[in-house]
Amino acid sequence: MRHMTYKKREAIAAYAFLAPNFLGFLLFTSIPVVLSLGMAFTHWNIFKQPVFVGLENFRSLLWFHREGGRTVANDPFFWQYIYNTVYLMAGIPIGMAGSLIVALMMNQKIKGIVIFRALYFLPSVCSGVAMLILWKYLYNADIGLINKLIEIAGERIYSSPLIAIPFTVLCALFFGAVALGVVMAVLSLFQYLSDKARIPWPDKLFHFLTIVAGAAIFLITGVYGRSFYAGLSAFYATPPDWLGTVAWAKPSLMLMGLWGGLGGYNMILYLAALQGVPTSYYEAAEMDGAGPWTKFWTVTWPMISPTTFFILVMSIIGGFQGGFMTANIMTAGGPAGSTTTVEYYLYQTAFEKFNMGYASAIAWFLFAVILILTLMTWRLGGKVVVYE
Repeated sequence: MRHMTYKKREAIAAYAFLAPNFLGFLLFTSIPVVLSLGMAFTHWNIFKQPVFVGLENFRSLLWFHREGGRTVANDPFFWQYIYNTVYLMAGIPIGMAGSLIVALMMNQKIKGIVIFRALYFLPSVCSGVAMLILWKYLYNADIGLINKLIEIAGERIYSSPLIAIPFTVLCALFFGAVALGVVMAVLSLFQYLSDKARIPWPDKLFHFLTIVAGAAIFLITGVYGRSFYAGLSAFYATPPDWLGTVAWAKPSLMLMGLWGGLGGYNMILYLAALQGVPTSYYEAAEMDGAGPWTKFWTVTWPMISPTTFFILVMSIIGGFQGGFMTANIMTAGGPAGSTTTVEYYLYQTAFEKFNMGYASAIAWFLFAVILILTLMTWRLGGKVVVYE
């Protein structure tokens, strides 16, 4: 040891510190992953010896066959659960936009802002299981607080036409404004991507499409105004069974996820990115006569694009890998499988049906999908992300 050089001693110490983590990764991560790849080509229910079947698991999982003159999936449940997973992931852009808005509010230099930041982040600190149980009781059709508040509000509002009609008009205007905002956000995103890809996108086209969308929303609201009134009054009179009906189960879970995610880690990441934008950029933009909206699109949005890109990639990965805890605690995958995600289906196949070979095939298909989407996102990100 005396004759060892300083670099050798430093290398030995580094390897000694890395060894426990490396051995843990090797034993509990890499070896099971490799074994699962082998199991994906077998029939194995853990009670019998595995039998090699080649690509039969993947054929049963992904392929189709003719039945009664029409094409039917070999595993129709799997494709339904893929749809459920993608449907629930539709909340990702809404959650990202909400986290950014909250981060912009939390980035203000006002007295007591630290307290507001802590309050918004508080749901992320609480136990996930406890929060799910709480929301399950809130969504309860009979004793849930949400339905009780809706019923009380309905009794107050729709007992008098003088209150009900203006309230319905305000709700229609609100939904119309939200729909128009979504259209404008999508058009703005296309315009931004087109600019980065150097594809011509005239400003007049943006304004024209926005006006057309607004007019269409206004006309639809007017034509279906009576139906909107009837539907809204029925909603307040008999609130839905949020987790017990196919139509409301997935939107309910999305709403819960948005509530928990707005002030979570995405907000913290956005807040750190916003505080890292040099103030000199804003000062230069103000000298050029830029307003708040122009400063956001020309300074803030490009400077936080690496953070947005990171959040998008991690959200896509988490979206395909998520849903187990929520489905297991709140809905058990129901009703009629409407909240069963691919991850929960994998769990049911492996640990309820003990079909380890088929579950491994599901896991490796999920890995392939996540890898392909991540690579596609990286390829797109290289064109639109701005690095200082």
